[in-house]
Amino acid sequence: LYGQSADLAPIMELAKKYSLFVIEDAAQAIGTRYKDDNCVGTIGDIGCYSFFPSKNLGGYGDGGMCVTNNPELDHNLRLIRMHGMEPKYYHKIIGGNFRLDAIQAAVLRVKLPHLSSWSEKRRKNAELYNNLFIEKGLAEGTGEIEFSEVNKVLLPAAVYKDSGVQDYHIYNQYIIRVNNRNDLMKFLLEQEIVTDIYYPIPFHLQECYKDLNHSKGDFPTAEFCAGHSLALPVFPELREDQIHYVVEKIYEYFSK
Repeated sequence: LYGQSADLAPIMELAKKYSLFVIEDAAQAIGTRYKDDNCVGTIGDIGCYSFFPSKNLGGYGDGGMCVTNNPELDHNLRLIRMHGMEPKYYHKIIGGNFRLDAIQAAVLRVKLPHLSSWSEKRRKNAELYNNLFIEKGLAEGTGEIEFSEVNKVLLPAAVYKDSGVQDYHIYNQYIIRVNNRNDLMKFLLEQEIVTDIYYPIPFHLQECYKDLNHSKGDFPTAEFCAGHSLALPVFPELREDQIHYVVEKIYEYFSK
């Protein structure tokens, strides 16, 4: 989520123990490496990537890709993406038209060689954010879990930064957590700083899952993140002076 890996080792162990398949949602993490230096999306049985324009490797429109090393799963995926046809006009299963069109593929081929350098710029932007928030006295460090007078902004923790892996985080999003999130968001928009919320409602409170009979308070960590998280601009072309401006305005907000 947001550009770094979940802890996959215990997940893979659990899957092996109970003969389960693991499908990695790597939509926000293309190019990210796990602590064992394997790329996210290549560790489970199937890895899913998104080429939506807002992603680190975005196309000209919608698009995505599934990868696998399992020949049987590869065959089934190809079958599903082509209306379940094998051969043409003979439908073995119910599939769909999930092919990546040629225009998207052409755009992605041009952009792919730049992905690593873009990710490195995002990491540098995130590092500058962290340092500035700490220098301003708004945060004590990364990964803090409690608010305080000297920790008004909770910074994102790069979990595998010290593992020796270069692409430990690609910062598809740079997420801070703050009190009065909506009020701060409104204030920043008035300063011409666009932010966003990923994600305002956790799964267990979504209408589509109401049949599971969960209620508010069942998953307090997810609810806390949904109520306090705010995404700041982090795209590769972001200038240092713009990052300084964002932090300065957040400092101004908390100094009111």
